[in-house]
Amino acid sequence: MVIGVIVEYNPFHNGHIYHINKIKEKYPNSIIVAVMSGNVTERGDLSIIDKWDKTKIALKYGIDLVIELPFKFASQSADLFAKGAIEILNEMKVDKIIFGSECNDINKLTKIAKIQLSKEYNNLIKDYLDKYNYPTALSLALKKLANTDIKSPNDILGMCYIKEIIKNNYNIQVESIKRTNDYNSKELNEIASATSIRNAIKNNIDISKYVPAETIKYINNNLDLDNYFDLIKYKILSTNDLTYIHGIDEKIAPRLKNGILNSNNLEELINNIKVKKYSYNRIKRLLIYILFDYTKKEHNQVNYIRILGFNKKGQLYLSKIKKDIKLNIITNYSNSNHLIDFDIKIKNIISLVTKEKLNKEKNEIIIKK
Repeated sequence: MVIGVIVEYNPFHNGHIYHINKIKEKYPNSIIVAVMSGNVTERGDLSIIDKWDKTKIALKYGIDLVIELPFKFASQSADLFAKGAIEILNEMKVDKIIFGSECNDINKLTKIAKIQLSKEYNNLIKDYLDKYNYPTALSLALKKLANTDIKSPNDILGMCYIKEIIKNNYNIQVESIKRTNDYNSKELNEIASATSIRNAIKNNIDISKYVPAETIKYINNNLDLDNYFDLIKYKILSTNDLTYIHGIDEKIAPRLKNGILNSNNLEELINNIKVKKYSYNRIKRLLIYILFDYTKKEHNQVNYIRILGFNKKGQLYLSKIKKDIKLNIITNYSNSNHLIDFDIKIKNIISLVTKEKLNKEKNEIIIKK
């Protein structure tokens, strides 16, 4: 059986080891294919571990094949994040996806996914979006149509995965593993959330009980969006019209211009811009787009599959299905053409703070012997 997992590993911790081990216990002969965010995450953060180092860790702890979720999906809200990840896993011919869930109720998540695909739901969302941001509109529409709600991040993502599978009639089964902690919790315990671990790192708290040694080895404290505030500020101040940037329209552009004049750090800027229609995470994503000069034109480019790494089992599986994959497969620069130019730009801009050499994006994938 081929199992798909959708991950960010920001950072890789004991809960991720638990997730992989649970899959291997139930499906001992399976191949695990991970679609993983690169250097930018769904919430608009920089990953505190470089994607190539995350790939090394993932392969060490049992993932067989690691594929990068392209920036155009990795830096988006749950619906688009799920769209990109599920499309890639369908191309990779996975039999099943297994994800962490707070409610651990596939029937409930499937029911909600089907409601979201209805015309009535979409009409309600359009009405609510005149007054509220998207997460609030989603919550209100579900309460009205299903007399239920879904607020936990992994349940929302799980529901989005299921919705994409149903909408596209993909032949992929779904299964969940009960999460043992709150995704947003800042409390540390044996299986701590990524949020709590990142918070501990910021406060110089020892995290060695909650992550493998390899994670500590590769954490880069410079990979924090706060450290890029001056670059974001410069970009906003020096650009006459920000609306060429993906996600920025005539309504939010003036708020960005005015907000930056009264902000001394990233948190102040987000709070100075944030209103009901623009959630905290949405603003953070817009700032990521500004930092990397991510244009509307670049967002419309073709999708691709970029292989970051594999072990022997993953390599054999990729070779077996390669001829049936419709999307462009990228393993190095020589066959990538222009498709990963933006990835190279991201790495170079990140290097302005981390002080790495420019054009240090890897030429070859990570191979676990």
